[in-house]
Amino acid sequence: MELRDVRVDFSGVCAVRDVTMGVMRNRVTALIGPSGSGKTTLLRSLNRLHDLTHGAKVSGRITLDGLDIYDGSIPSLLLRSRIGMVFQRPNPFPGKSIYENVASGLVFNGIRGKALIDDIVEQSLRSAVLWDAVKDRLKQPATDLSGGEQQRMCIARALAVEPDILLMDEPTSALDPIATQQIEDLLMSLKAITSIAIVTHNMQQAQRTSDYCAFLLMGEDRAGELIEFDRTDKVFNDPADPRTVDYIAGRFG
Repeated sequence: MELRDVRVDFSGVCAVRDVTMGVMRNRVTALIGPSGSGKTTLLRSLNRLHDLTHGAKVSGRITLDGLDIYDGSIPSLLLRSRIGMVFQRPNPFPGKSIYENVASGLVFNGIRGKALIDDIVEQSLRSAVLWDAVKDRLKQPATDLSGGEQQRMCIARALAVEPDILLMDEPTSALDPIATQQIEDLLMSLKAITSIAIVTHNMQQAQRTSDYCAFLLMGEDRAGELIEFDRTDKVFNDPADPRTVDYIAGRFG
């Protein structure tokens, strides 16, 4: 995915501007920066979630395999199948079982055949490193799972439709340290099957899990702007901008 001069406005007020970067294939790209710098706003523009927000406008160019995702050539529902989303807090569908949650995108997309759905549900839960824990209780409510298990189930739900890109908005912020470590370990294996963009406030997490890193900062006009984008080891060990140095060193944020 390529972003060129991306800008996001809400009712005429600029929230993000002048972002040019990429989400690299089969790599983890971290979006870092202080609160209010536009990380989540930028992330949500990547699968057109701002379409659901009154007064929101995304300009510039965002392409997926060369196709502009905002020119109408890709229907929004299809796009969100190709670009999945995992939110800050686990959001299992209430009243549905673990199996029904993971299978929901398949059913919505018209996939029929129980054997096929069974296979995809199992593979998705295996990819999310959850199958062994839930294989004997797939009919139980998803809300019975622990917080970390719920988040991995949400990841499995997104993986079931084989997304090209998986967007993750602070996926471990509501989890305990053990569950956080499990999700971080999971990220390292998932990039073999999909590309990942993750928003995180945790500098150590960004350094541990990502291959590329984008640093955003609020400008004088209070709009988030991209200060630096490069390989993670370069951003953390040899940043090009002094503001990146100060942020990583904890001098602000």
